[in-house]
Amino acid sequence: MRRKPKVPPAPLPQRDGIDPVRLRLPPEGPWATVRDHLVERLAAAGTDRIDAMLRDRAIVGVDGPVAADAPFVPGAFLWFHRELPAEAPVPFPVEVLHRDEQLVVVDKPHFLATTPRGRHVTETALARLRRDLGLPALSPAHRLDRLTAGLAMFVVRPELRGAYQTLFRDRLVRKEYEAVAPYRAGLELPRTVRNRIVKERGVIAAREEDGPANSESRIELLERRSTLGRYRLLPTTGRTHQLRLHMSGLGLPILGDPVYPLVLPEPAHDDFRRPLQLLARVLEFTDPLTGEPRRFESRRQLAAWSSPAGWPAG
Repeated sequence: MRRKPKVPPAPLPQRDGIDPVRLRLPPEGPWATVRDHLVERLAAAGTDRIDAMLRDRAIVGVDGPVAADAPFVPGAFLWFHRELPAEAPVPFPVEVLHRDEQLVVVDKPHFLATTPRGRHVTETALARLRRDLGLPALSPAHRLDRLTAGLAMFVVRPELRGAYQTLFRDRLVRKEYEAVAPYRAGLELPRTVRNRIVKERGVIAAREEDGPANSESRIELLERRSTLGRYRLLPTTGRTHQLRLHMSGLGLPILGDPVYPLVLPEPAHDDFRRPLQLLARVLEFTDPLTGEPRRFESRRQLAAWSSPAGWPAG
């Protein structure tokens, strides 16, 4: 059995909280130089861009910057920072609720992605926290949708990440969410929703389909105001968009949801007027390292409930 090669540490520092890109050259190939390979492999960047990066010593190997005529070395590692498109700043703070030698727990605002993905890279909670707290090795313990506000947990040291991620994988974390959605007379609550959810890569909306259940959520009505209700959502599983899909399936689409029950035209990147009224309120678990109970609670309030006059109509 062939062992994976040991990956050396990156010789380039992070930039704006983002790690450099790492490439490994193929074990064989027809290229005489590293440049020849990169021009073919990174064709979308363009030959001029590759040449400029080599000239500026921006492509680095384990022994330092790569020269334009450096010979192709099978299996060698390279690093560089990719050019990032401009992102609309998310004009809301990330509030740090807890910080110790193992964990950072924050109150994430709506619209801010938890980790870099797609067009959201520097405007993410992870990148901000790495920069602002001076913690370049910070990593996420779990995921929280970009549109959902509330508690997000990060691990300070890489060697501890597995222990905390295992808590979420093995469903040992009690998660409590809050949502504002229409009040539906005659709907018996509380109730537990169980069904099968499928989320295809590249498709915005998840869907329910026949088959063994892979998702479970308990839905409770906390209080009612006219046509709206404030709900407590207790997921047992963690499928993508699970709570949003379960609420919509009950005829209770969460206010501000641009996907369920209908996929709406995507708003402008700097349009923050109508946040999804879903909040990760509580995280509760037994610490895998100390055995002590841990409980964190969001300080945020959902705007449609706390300030209904300011909630956008339509």
